[in-house]
Amino acid sequence: MIIGIPKGLLYYDYYPFFESFFQGLGANTVTSEDTNKTILDEGIKHCVDEACLPVKVFHGHVASLRGKSDLILIPRIMQISQGEYICPKFCGLPEMVKNSIPDLPTTIDQPIYAASRKELFNWAKDSGGLMGASQKMIRSSFDEALEIQSRHNPGIKDENFKYTIALGGHPYNIYDKFINMNIIEKLNQMDVGILTEERVGEEIKNEEVKFLYKKPFWTFARNSFGFLSYVSKEKNVDGIIYISSFACGIDSVIIELVKERIGNMPFMVLKVDEHTGEAGLDTRIEAFIDMIWRR
Repeated sequence: MIIGIPKGLLYYDYYPFFESFFQGLGANTVTSEDTNKTILDEGIKHCVDEACLPVKVFHGHVASLRGKSDLILIPRIMQISQGEYICPKFCGLPEMVKNSIPDLPTTIDQPIYAASRKELFNWAKDSGGLMGASQKMIRSSFDEALEIQSRHNPGIKDENFKYTIALGGHPYNIYDKFINMNIIEKLNQMDVGILTEERVGEEIKNEEVKFLYKKPFWTFARNSFGFLSYVSKEKNVDGIIYISSFACGIDSVIIELVKERIGNMPFMVLKVDEHTGEAGLDTRIEAFIDMIWRR
């Protein structure tokens, strides 16, 4: 059996778990290509206009797996941390995809509650059941997949560059080179290193959000605010660039909270959608780094 795994949205954070779990059940896994113009065009064709760019790109990745897999994983991620939730688009992602893309094979779209090991195992039982796996095999594969995921060390912490920029935003905007037009490489070529939120501990981010009136409802909001609040307070970066998808509701709140918190720390928001031009993005990045140099 071949399981198709779209290389979009939170794939960049959790692919070790998903790939290891399905392979442990005896399946082969196939991932879509890195995001490219063809995948984006397919996503735009099949997705509703109102969706954000990463969701459109995800549709394109799913469409590219048709005919290559027996089952396709569409992660319906509901919760990662206790008392917090994920963007609502994740909750309805399977319905969006299945109603927009014809001729799909069976999808693995059971809700994923990952705030505890027990809750996450419920997803594993349901998903493994679709493949006819035994409870013993599911448990063994699940335990091994969690172990492999625990050794996954995402994030960037560059050293030995003239300047350092905190790169904020949702993981799929930071690590999808097509969506962000390879911003990390562009900054490195300008002698600018990158620091991302994964390299700041959870306990530190949790302390920072205590400055807010109430704890954020969204995991993305807590991570981004906690990270950017901390680096601005410690002044261990020279500036902040926040990559945001056009029409992202969560980002519209996070950005205003961050602006209020960081004082005079240089801060730039890069809004991206399918119409964003690379030349304009390059100009803004160059101007921002030039401003830091002049300071």
